[in-house]
Amino acid sequence: MGERVGQAQPAVSQGLPAAANLANNPAMPDDTPSLPYRAPAWLPGGDLQTIWAVAIPRPRVAYRRERWELPDGDFIDLDWLDGPAGAPLVVLFHGLEGNSDSHYARFLMAALKRRGWRGVVVHFRGCSGEINRLPRAYHSGDSAEIEAVLGHLHAGNGGAPLHAVGVSLGGNALLKWLGERGAAAGQWLHRAAAVSAPLDLPAAGATLDRGFARIYGLRFLGTLKRKALAKIGRHPLPYDRKTLARVTTLHAFDSVVTAPLHGFRDADDYWTRCASKPHLKAIALPTLVLNARNDPFMPAASLPGPAEVSASVTLEFPGQGGHVGFVSGPPPGNQDWLAGRLLDFLATS
Repeated sequence: MGERVGQAQPAVSQGLPAAANLANNPAMPDDTPSLPYRAPAWLPGGDLQTIWAVAIPRPRVAYRRERWELPDGDFIDLDWLDGPAGAPLVVLFHGLEGNSDSHYARFLMAALKRRGWRGVVVHFRGCSGEINRLPRAYHSGDSAEIEAVLGHLHAGNGGAPLHAVGVSLGGNALLKWLGERGAAAGQWLHRAAAVSAPLDLPAAGATLDRGFARIYGLRFLGTLKRKALAKIGRHPLPYDRKTLARVTTLHAFDSVVTAPLHGFRDADDYWTRCASKPHLKAIALPTLVLNARNDPFMPAASLPGPAEVSASVTLEFPGQGGHVGFVSGPPPGNQDWLAGRLLDFLATS
């Protein structure tokens, strides 16, 4: 993966600590199962559950930043939650335009700290607050990047248990890698989980470009286009300012920017080839796939059934939860259920 740069850059996230619930109370045995998810009565509907989760107060997390220089001349930044030597390590691959400050990242890292585990948030290229050096960035099916990161983490983990969690885009990339590697994934990982992954990328992409869900797509487009614009003049690129100005959908952005920069013909080719759903039957590592049926990003009709996954995959599709929502507790709520469910699954022997 290249040489690690040892200069640490401390980054302390701001927010309010969340109260622990039964699902992630460190006093409870690690194999205590979480209760099935039930949305609080005060937070109805997939859109509200999705939007509210982003706005709730987040736990305070102290990260240690580390930069890895990559063989291709680029870099990625990792934010570490340190803990006892030899404690299990959970690596988190974030969602589209996410980072270590994302709501799900902070709640998961806070739960890890309470449990005495370690954590690390791997920033995809260009997502750590500094634009990456190459024309390419990251995409939903970059399983080669997943493997490079996990291999490097495993090599430096001293034999301690290593688990992986992927959220949304990161979940799709992780699941694709797990399917491609099959039984060999066990050389790196003990267990894995994916939350709100767009398993059927063509269906999810089309959903985000129409109806009310277009609000989410436009939000992503805002930061994606800013990053794409910032690279103009630095590299030869397959697009220019006029072309980007005409981009008003995620499908158009992926056709103009993502696809040509990462070796795909267009958005349709990219979405079809990078969807993780066809790879689920080949997964051999114990893996949790958690999606809400009212996720506004992913049509419930496109979720896989038991016959479409291997025996190693645990499917959990609660009726409520939204997209990476799964809010619990009284107002203003928290994501303790989600963090607790993930850690309960990862801790199962």
